Amino acid sequence: MGHRVRLAPPRSVGLKLKPNLNCDRNRRSVRSSTHINHPGQLPCLTVLGHLLQVEVEDLIAQRDWVGLRSALNDLNDPDIAEILTDLPSDDEGVIFRLLSRDRAGAVFSYLPVEQQAELIASLSSEQMLELVNAMTPDDRVSLLDDLPAEVTRRILDSLSPQALAATRTLLGYPEGTAGHVMTPEYISLSPGMTVAEALDSIRRSERRVETLNVLYVVDATGALLFDVRLGLLVRADPNALVGDLEQATLVSIPARTDLPEVVRLFKRYDRSALAVVDERGHMLGIITVDDALDISQTEDTETQLRFGGVQAVDTPYSRTPFWQLLRQRGVWLSVLFFGEMLTATAMSHFEMELASAVMLAMFIPLVISSGGNTGSQAATLVVRAIALGELPGTAWRRVFLRELGTGAVLGSWLGSLGFIRVVVWQSFGWYDYGGHPYLVATVVWISLVCVVCLGTIAGSMLPFLLRALRIDPATSSAPAVSTLVDVTGLVIYFLVAKVILTGTLL
Repeated sequence: MGHRVRLAPPRSVGLKLKPNLNCDRNRRSVRSSTHINHPGQLPCLTVLGHLLQVEVEDLIAQRDWVGLRSALNDLNDPDIAEILTDLPSDDEGVIFRLLSRDRAGAVFSYLPVEQQAELIASLSSEQMLELVNAMTPDDRVSLLDDLPAEVTRRILDSLSPQALAATRTLLGYPEGTAGHVMTPEYISLSPGMTVAEALDSIRRSERRVETLNVLYVVDATGALLFDVRLGLLVRADPNALVGDLEQATLVSIPARTDLPEVVRLFKRYDRSALAVVDERGHMLGIITVDDALDISQTEDTETQLRFGGVQAVDTPYSRTPFWQLLRQRGVWLSVLFFGEMLTATAMSHFEMELASAVMLAMFIPLVISSGGNTGSQAATLVVRAIALGELPGTAWRRVFLRELGTGAVLGSWLGSLGFIRVVVWQSFGWYDYGGHPYLVATVVWISLVCVVCLGTIAGSMLPFLLRALRIDPATSSAPAVSTLVDVTGLVIYFLVAKVILTGTLL
């Protein structure tokens, strides 16, 4: 609304923050409504969480710890984390000292990994112990994966026996698998319980759990039998046995499943949580949909970076050091530069043709850029289709024929535009094509048809080839396809010109 509301300490002005959960889940930007509690109360003013940073800094500067604690208590965990990302490092410690142990662990899990590492280094051993012990096991493992070895050892030595056991279990699975990111914090039920006993067990449980939406029924050996939604349990007959409840199709994830497959399972079955089991079907933990969204975001980011010819890194762009940015982009640029050197080599083989018909050079950018653009389009479409599971490995023949036809039609259309351009320029006297405008126009037309077909085929087939070699198809980046088509397209253009123009312009 354009208003700026100043957060004075609650004890002096009576200002209180209440969360409004109309949030954009993808950005985790939870809004907060500000209520001024005094007679003749004004209408609520909506303030985005990150705009509270200045007010929080003022409270810290005034050393108004009571007011700051009250303001923090009325904010959601993502709001506090968003404020912390922009606060000076000295103020971060102040915020965490005012939060309860469990709240501090929850807020800490929303921070970027590199900021988590910085904060861990700035805290005392006692503060670090409280903070890490308060984190959920999956968030704790995610942090340990990115910390130096000596810091990881110090944290592991400081964990409580229960937290250490849970953490070591997750660390025992390879990084990038379901077992590595699962959490063991879930509710399990026995099939011999009555519904009333199950609900009473849930109420009396002091164990921290990731979600109560889905409960898991396991036998005496720990084998997963089925899962049941809390809503179904609440509506069921209190005297009915849990094992007799309506059972949905059991969907579970083997612990060593790759993370991209985990995301596909969530999308396919539309679940809020999925169980993780070992090779014998014994329950190990769960992965919740918010974890799946984080995994999906990470995978999509890495795919987009690779497709753009950039090495993937774990840090956000704004926090990536300058020299790391250079290394991240320079490697691929160097490889592509050496590839483009072949273009200069190809042109040197047709030096005589260029000297005899200088007008051929005018259409080099037009021809090779058309091939590169169509190749990039085809690669983008196919890589995305493969990522979504729409194209199995055996679909390459169908894709080849489809892209060949698409390339022929698009090349003919672009070639006709090039043909018309040459004829119009000659007719109006804007350029002289040596008395053979129709031959030059034909060269441009045929070259565009051939090069565009080459671009669509190269762009669509390269992802299939890379997948067959067990390489991420996204590595067939748009710059790589463009470089490949640039070199071959130039050769095609001059060969067509040599065939058609020999005896006239050549």
